[in-house]
This record gives sequence, C-alpha cells and structure tokens, in this order.
Amino acid sequence: MLYSAFLQQEKGKAELKEELDALEIQLARMQNNIKQIAKKSAVISIDRAGDEQLVVVYADKKEDTLQLMLHDCESPYRGKWHSAIQAEFKGEDTLFIADIKGEKNKGYGSVLMKHLKEVARDENVQYITGDIVERDFDHVNRLKHFYGKHDFDVKIDHDEQCGVIVWNDG
Repeated sequence: MLYSAFLQQEKGKAELKEELDALEIQLARMQNNIKQIAKKSAVISIDRAGDEQLVVVYADKKEDTLQLMLHDCESPYRGKWHSAIQAEFKGEDTLFIADIKGEKNKGYGSVLMKHLKEVARDENVQYITGDIVERDFDHVNRLKHFYGKHDFDVKIDHDEQCGVIVWNDG
C-alpha cells in the first residue's frame, strides 16, 4: 500500500494511478480553460473547491460593479461559469452582494467568498453587505449557515421574511 499525499490514507497502486490520471486531465483542462477565460476576463486564481477539485476564479470589474466567477477544471470552458458572485461598490467602504448564483454544495460559493474578501481588502473596502429577501426564504437556513461560516453577522426577521448580512474587516 502507498499513501496519498492528499488524504494520508492507505491506497492501492490502482487507486493512486486513477487519482493521478484525473489530476492530469484537470491540469490539461485548466491550462486550456485559463487561455480561453483570459481572452475576456481577469484570471484571479487557481483554487481547490470541496473535494479537491481544481477551479479557475476570474473577474469582470467595472467602475461600480464586480462579478467574480468560477469554472471547474473537469469540463472545458465554453463561455459559461459554474458559479458567480455579483457585487456593487457602495461608497468607498462597502461592497454589496447583489446575488450569488450557480451550482450548490460543491464548495464553489466558499471559494468565491474567500476571493471576494481578498478583493475587498485589496480595494480597502471594510464592509461586505447584502440583503436576504423573500425569495431566499426557501433556503434561508442554508444561507444563514453559509454566511455565518464566512464570519458575517447575519440578522434575519422571519416574520417579515427579510434579513441583512454584514462582514466587517475592521
């Protein structure tokens, strides 16, 4: 038996070969995906999501808006992201999350949130805020958990079906 560098568990040679082959495919796709993405957007980072899946994080930034997007490296890039955070700069000290879209339960939102905080720090933005609105209440507990995990103060009014999230880098 051999040990996987990722999991520190015993693995057979066949399982390790399968892991290595999958990683090689992801690396080849990552190279091609970055080339295509960089034609239209700024590539921010290569990161790992959830189950150690490689992802490309990229951004489109305009004067008052920012969209951070993520594409996995298991599929070829065809002009569409797998997950995205859309945000607006509000004044000099606040970034307002307008929407988070995309595939759920893969760790993509956490990767994007980490990079959104990095952008906020790079831009000297102290607060990241957002609203929880009525349409969010079918998954409000998941949102509360997600934002809490990322050090946001989460206030929810269940009677009025609304809420506010605030991250303070102070």
